[in-house]
Amino acid sequence: MTQPITYSGWQSEKSGYMGRLSGPGFALVAVACALLLTPINLSSWAAAAMCVPLALLLLLLAFGRVSGLSADEWILLSVRHQIAVARKQNIFFSGPFAPRSARTGHQPMDLPGTLARLRILEAPDGLGGLLGVAHDPVAGTYTAVARVSFPGLALVDSDKQAARVSSWAALMRTFCTEDSPITRLSVHQRCLPDDGAALRSWTAQHITADAPAAAVSALADVMEGAGPAATSRETYLSVTLSASRARLAIKGAGGGQVGAAAVLVRELHALGGALSTASLQVVAWLSPRGLAQTVRTAYDPDAQVALANAAAQIPGWEGTEEGVDPDLAGPAAAETGWGTYRHDGAWTVTYQVRTWPQAQVYATFLQPLLRPRRNARRSMSLVYEPLGPRRARQELAKEKSKRSSARHLRAKTGRDESEDERREVNLARTQDVARASGQGVVRMTAVLSVTVTDLEELETACAEMQADAAAAGLELRRMWGAQDVGFAAGALPLGQGLPDRRTGF
Repeated sequence: MTQPITYSGWQSEKSGYMGRLSGPGFALVAVACALLLTPINLSSWAAAAMCVPLALLLLLLAFGRVSGLSADEWILLSVRHQIAVARKQNIFFSGPFAPRSARTGHQPMDLPGTLARLRILEAPDGLGGLLGVAHDPVAGTYTAVARVSFPGLALVDSDKQAARVSSWAALMRTFCTEDSPITRLSVHQRCLPDDGAALRSWTAQHITADAPAAAVSALADVMEGAGPAATSRETYLSVTLSASRARLAIKGAGGGQVGAAAVLVRELHALGGALSTASLQVVAWLSPRGLAQTVRTAYDPDAQVALANAAAQIPGWEGTEEGVDPDLAGPAAAETGWGTYRHDGAWTVTYQVRTWPQAQVYATFLQPLLRPRRNARRSMSLVYEPLGPRRARQELAKEKSKRSSARHLRAKTGRDESEDERREVNLARTQDVARASGQGVVRMTAVLSVTVTDLEELETACAEMQADAAAAGLELRRMWGAQDVGFAAGALPLGQGLPDRRTGF
């Protein structure tokens, strides 16, 4: 029997103004150094008594860590959050409170926080239907979302597992080109209680008119409990096109949003064969109403059952249009707390994966994260940014030079090299060799959200999430002070969550 293949080699980005120091942190160190030199220049013990404690405090703020953040970043984040609370900027109201257009008097799509700038456009999909496109005018991106299905990895042998992982890697490598207009791919999966719509639809179609009333009543009671007892998974693939990268193609297609949508549709059609090769089956590219429904059900879990009944045309829902009007995609109300995000009738806590497994892991190592839970909904977004060969070469060369410089500095100062540092150097060299041999390089991040409709269940659900993450070899960090941003990245399939690369000295 073939030995199962293991995987490793994730490397964290080193982003900072100077080494690992942020801009404010570097300023704190500079001021601390100036304070330490002041008593020497003045030859004054009184100045030393004043300057040394203050310098030590500044160094503590620069190098100290609080829940994975530097102390200065934690303080700035806390102050910014408290200012937002004082100004009530952390509270969002939509519905009758949404602003109306001065030109038409119509209430446009109203989403909170970082999503406020998004617009859901519609474009012909080339097959006689409409495609929903999430347009971000600030970032200049256009995102299409597909609901996909896949055969999975857990119940197949190691050879098939390796083949499916390799086919996904080959798909990612096709976008690691200099001229690729696709700037981002995102895989989003939700694990949620089954709405029971499919079961009710099948039952309604198979109950005969002469069925005994007692049997029908008993069957209804059984189905009432069968739906909530089960769980289901939804998987989405988001493809994001950059208007700046595809500038010439968009101009050739007519320019503007129409041209961008046409280029995006063309890229999606070209992607079809590669998705099939990667064992992914596209159930449907979401229409504007379908895309709005995925957003709406994340904000309001109670809307899941009603929308599923409408889609399945359950008796009493016949003739109801499927999906949600894009103008109604957002929540009626939302409030951002320091560690939680409240939206309509639910509460969500979002985590970012800070450290990937250091040891060798199997292809199924993420499986515990979406383990069914009756008391909570879980969602996970894996966001990928393929890098072109030139940028990948620059990034890896920069990473190698940083680690080599640090290694030589440690040797000159007589410090011993730890196994972790030696491993990082070898990993950087291995990645550069793989790139030179034709492999692609991608940036990636993962964001996980857990949602409950009963506040008393929240901390239990969070503890279960952290335990499952530890079982997968992941280190999570709660997105303190940025839970609304985290929700947009982890609970919605819109391709959010991967910031621009920040480079330092």
